[in-house]
Amino acid sequence: MQLQTGASVLRAAGTAATRRRLAPQCSACLRTSSPLDVRIRQAGGVALYHSTRKNSSAWAAAVSVAGNIVSNAITRAAKPGADGISIDPLRIVAKEMKFLTGNIRKLLGSGHPSLDRVAKYYTQAEGKHVRPLIVLLMSRATAQCPKAPQRQQQTLHASAAIDTALSPLGILADFNPSSGAETDASSTDPDILPSQRRLAEITELIHTASLLHDDVIDHSVSRRGAPSANLEFGNKMAVLAGDFLLGRASVALARLRHAEVVELLATVIANLVEGEFMQLKNTARDETNPRWSEDTLTYYLQKTYLKTASLISKSCRAAALLGGSDAQTVDAAYVYGKNLGLAFQLVDDMLDYTRSEKELGKPAGADLELGLATAPLLFAWKTMPELGALVGRKFEREGDVARARDLVMQSDGIEQTRALAEDYAEQAIAAIRPFPDSEAKDGLIEMAVKTLKRNK
Repeated sequence: MQLQTGASVLRAAGTAATRRRLAPQCSACLRTSSPLDVRIRQAGGVALYHSTRKNSSAWAAAVSVAGNIVSNAITRAAKPGADGISIDPLRIVAKEMKFLTGNIRKLLGSGHPSLDRVAKYYTQAEGKHVRPLIVLLMSRATAQCPKAPQRQQQTLHASAAIDTALSPLGILADFNPSSGAETDASSTDPDILPSQRRLAEITELIHTASLLHDDVIDHSVSRRGAPSANLEFGNKMAVLAGDFLLGRASVALARLRHAEVVELLATVIANLVEGEFMQLKNTARDETNPRWSEDTLTYYLQKTYLKTASLISKSCRAAALLGGSDAQTVDAAYVYGKNLGLAFQLVDDMLDYTRSEKELGKPAGADLELGLATAPLLFAWKTMPELGALVGRKFEREGDVARARDLVMQSDGIEQTRALAEDYAEQAIAAIRPFPDSEAKDGLIEMAVKTLKRNK
């Protein structure tokens, strides 16, 4: 299942249950609104454009809707009698996660001390490791799902020796004695294969490489509460370190000996670059004085998928493939990751307006400073046309950032962003509902809940 356009994502998000909730409340609005208005209302389950100016009760209502939607989803999906809300996803795969950073540092070993230091720089901080956590949970959750017989032999082969080189080590190592180093490949969980654990490490390598490159592009000065790599070592070394991480990830990926998984993760790397190019513009035509249209949100959602949701969705699919799951399970894993990734980025965009620099661990309002129009502003723009001129010149003039922020805060753009994130989280939960009941399934559900609740 591929993401074609932002509008198609919104259509997919509008479940029958959500439409039933909406119909008795806003039928008049649905009859008189544009097609995208209707799809967005259906996606969020609330009349996103049928609201008054922002006030405290509006925010409380949005939070209440979020809690009700996700709580209902947990009730439907969790084990009978289980307290789904108290699940700690990290605890479920804690034994696997404890090897993560150490193995990544071994994979990143370089014979050049300066490169070794820069490449491992972001592994020193205490990151959230959200992506490998999701991969490990998905690996466990799909372990008891139906298997595809034709994939069994490939699965066994892919997990046989994930540190075994395909070429002679003497050729691979050359002048780098660290390139052939073995990692701790033993799995402590029988439901997680060594190849799936290596996949979790690869996803973190790709994500960290993107952080190194993004920080250079965005002229960032901090990351995870510490000086950014580009500030600490310079742009050239940060870019080269990011390239080195992608190279090491590619080697580890090839050693999984699973062609479809290699194809998926290689596509992710290309998607990250495509998304970054799309982010250089706020609209497809990059007009100097654009007007709001359905295409504006479509463009934003396409970019969001490429930059954020692609890695999560395709690594979830890869985890199911490595476990030998059948086609239905593999597709469900992808849909879960896609919707979770979109929800994650929508919440991230919202936090840029609602949290302080201290809470975020990075400068607040950074998106506007970089000239980026994200979801809260795009929703606000529909009812506040003057934002178009600011978007067109990428908030470059003095006072543009403050003015844009004020207009967003006066609108219900943040509430609309939250409502859309809620529905994507619900769609993620719905995708894995057919999975057998397990702690890992509950952990995946809780990851969707935590995505909406996070504050940094």
